[in-house]
Parts: sequence; C-alpha cells; structure tokens
Amino acid sequence: MTDRELDAAGITDPALREAYTRCRQLNARHGKTYFLATRLLPVDRRPAVHALYGFARWADDIVDSLDTRVTVDRRRAELTRLQESLEQGLRDGRSSEPVVLALADTARRYGIDHRHFSDFMVSMRSDLDVTDYPTYDALREYMHGSAAVIGLQMLPVLGTVVPREVAAPHAAALGVAFQLTNFLRDVGEDLDRGRVYLPGDLLAAHGVDRDLLHWSRRTGHRDPRITEALRAAADLTRGVYRTAAPGIAMLDPVSRPCIRTAFVLYGGILDAVAEDGYAAVHRRAVVPRRRRAAVALNGLLTVLATRARSRVRARRSSPTAPGRHLPGTHPVPVPVPAPELVHEEAS
Repeated sequence: MTDRELDAAGITDPALREAYTRCRQLNARHGKTYFLATRLLPVDRRPAVHALYGFARWADDIVDSLDTRVTVDRRRAELTRLQESLEQGLRDGRSSEPVVLALADTARRYGIDHRHFSDFMVSMRSDLDVTDYPTYDALREYMHGSAAVIGLQMLPVLGTVVPREVAAPHAAALGVAFQLTNFLRDVGEDLDRGRVYLPGDLLAAHGVDRDLLHWSRRTGHRDPRITEALRAAADLTRGVYRTAAPGIAMLDPVSRPCIRTAFVLYGGILDAVAEDGYAAVHRRAVVPRRRRAAVALNGLLTVLATRARSRVRARRSSPTAPGRHLPGTHPVPVPVPAPELVHEEAS
C-alpha cells in the first residue's frame, strides 16, 4: 500500500500500516478485477476496502486451496484459529495476525456491524462440508454469508446519500451478483474441488446433474444441456445485477465510479462466458485486456470530472475569490488515481 493512501486515511501506527499493506498485497495478487476498480476510490478510503477484501481472501484461501496435502481437518482448525483471532480483534482491537488487525481497525473506524463478519465465517465453514446446493434458495442462504455481507461491510466505507438501510438491499444484491458471476466463470475449477455452486434445481430443469458435468470436464466434450443450463444461470445472474443497479446512485458520489466500474467489469465476465459459448466447464472465460482498459479509463474520467465539480463547488462556497487562496496558505492538490491503472491486468 502506498504511503499516500495510508497518510490520507490517517493511519500512523507502524503495525497498522504494515497490516494494511499486507491486505493490499493480497488483493493486488488475487482480486484483480475489484482491485482495479478500487483504484478509483478516494485515496483515504482504499485502505479500508483492502482490509475487508484481504480478510475475505485469506479465509477463502484456507477453504479453497487445491493442495491435496491439506486435509479438511487441518482447514477446519485453521478457520477456528482465524475465528478466534477475529473475535479478539473485533473485541479489543488487538491481533497478532496483520490481516485481522487491519480488519478490526476498519470495523472500528467505520462502525461496521460485527454480525457481517460472523455470518461470513459461517459460510466459509460450510464450504468444508457442503459441496452442492439443491435449490437457489439454499444457495442464496450460503451467499448471504459469503457475498451479500461483503456488500454490507463495504457500505459504510463507500458512504450513501440515502439512509443506509435503504441502500443495503442493493449493496447485498451486488455482492451476490459478483459471486454468481464467479460461480459461472469457475464451474470447471469448482468441479476440480468437488463443488457445484450452480443451483441443483436450475441444472435439473435442463437435464444436467453432477455426473454429466464431471463427464464433460473429464472428456472435454460439450453437451447442449450444459450449455442451456449455463445460459439460464447467466440470465439469473443478470437479474440480480438489475436488482443491484439502483443502489449505485444511492452511494456517495465519490464512490460511484468505483462501484460502477466493478459493476461493468463483472458484467463483462458474463459477456465473455457467453461469447465463449458457455464453455465454462472446460475453461475460464477471459475479458480482453483492451476492453478492461476501456472500462477503467471511463471510470477514471468520471472520477476526474466528479472531483473537478467538487473543486468548483468548493471555490464557489469559499470566502476568497475564485482562483485565489488566503495569504500564507497554499492550494492543496487533489490526488487522482495513477494513469497506469488502466493497464493493470484484471481477471
């Protein structure tokens, strides 16, 4: 994490600065799509977002490691240790785990409801034992803890122009939409982990079951029933995006470009899956780099326009004349995202 971000957020304690930096590194390495969008946030809010996503990524890595040498019992023990560290961190603000330390500090600074973290850990634990979901309702219950609460955790950091409870359902829906997008893109990789995250009733409606998915993955052969099931899953996901969309206008204007960019980038993953013929059982669809860069550039231009308008409003409300500053003071430059963000790879 850059010193500029930490300084802007008022994070001065060396241990905390190191903890937030660790979270940023996790997101830069793993959560590339959202990391790219996060670069569009005001610098003072980025550390909090990195802390929230860093913690989620750490827990997810415990559950989803493909290392067959790591037994389920060992993963369960690691999650238990993480849970204990989380509870201590949220309770007294101390932890020997840097990621938990940053998370606890963010929760305190922004008054984030601790239940969102508890619900998240419940879903992480279920991944150790539950390998499929018979209905969409069952999957939604899982996604409440694994995805919806991420949107709810983010809301205090992003800020709103409406009461938070009004924006909350849309924030939760956006978290679910992002996760459904990942589920569709990663069908094959999840099969390798022994999991199916597409609703069983949706698959059955198209004549698809786990055996057929494994056969297709193993042999590389396509099946029209699978194609239609994945198309239906994409349609379902787009419906969740439509539920989430009104929430963007409810956010603090300075946060909207970030979330709108993430909205478009993740929607682009759905487009890529469709353009690839819904072959997600066999390979992960990739959004072309040029398309990602165009979306990021548009977000950057929106940020610059928003900040320019803010500067104009500030000058108009200032007691000094436009373009002037008080004697003995200096105009403060408004930081903007680095232009190189449009070239960063996002997956």
